[in-house]
Amino acid sequence: MSTQPIALDAPLIELIDVTKSYGAGSASMQALRGVSLRINAGEFVAIMGASGSGKSTIMNIIGCLDTPSSGSYRFKGVAVELLDRNQRAQLRRFELGFVFQGFNLLSRTSALENVELPLIYRGLPHSERRALAQEALAKVGLDGWAGHTPSELSGGQQQRVAIARAIVTQPSVLLADEPTGNLDSARSVEVMEMITRFNQESGITVVMVTHEPDMAQFARRVIHFRDGIIASDVIQSGITS
Repeated sequence: MSTQPIALDAPLIELIDVTKSYGAGSASMQALRGVSLRINAGEFVAIMGASGSGKSTIMNIIGCLDTPSSGSYRFKGVAVELLDRNQRAQLRRFELGFVFQGFNLLSRTSALENVELPLIYRGLPHSERRALAQEALAKVGLDGWAGHTPSELSGGQQQRVAIARAIVTQPSVLLADEPTGNLDSARSVEVMEMITRFNQESGITVVMVTHEPDMAQFARRVIHFRDGIIASDVIQSGITS
């Protein structure tokens, strides 16, 4: 990914005085205003805030989908802002898993083939990726649904497929953007319990954006954004899990 040395004692994710602006001149809008943040390996962090607070921008930067206007983003000690586009793509491919509110599944493709997609990008042979995808579906409770397309699955099942796709590469970080936004209360709890289990049993670091306080209760740490800055950063003592 990069020739830069990795600092083994560094936090997994570190933002140092990060700003992000969009537009220019009178049309300029500052989404982040000097954010500094550390997330250690194995944490489960919920990021909350009103629309326009900066929570989605920070998620995009952590996910290497956007870059800071100034400041530094370090992943395992590597300065991500110094990486080129291909290197950032490599980081996403090998270190990050993504879960979205809208599931983002290919509609005419089976659950198994959807889960295989990240492994295709990695260049794994067919037999190996098929076995890994089957294993990931089993982990989310969909062992018997591999051949079904998204239209044949409920919303909760579709999100389980999306989670299987996110974890099939065994990423360091699971980035979940409103993962329960399209689900009812019961399915939301099921999805959150599953994400919590992966965090606790597999040690995967979870960074989740949510506007739902009930879902944030599953996280060990809750960060509130307001007007492009961190308004509060709290370790929760009585988490749901």
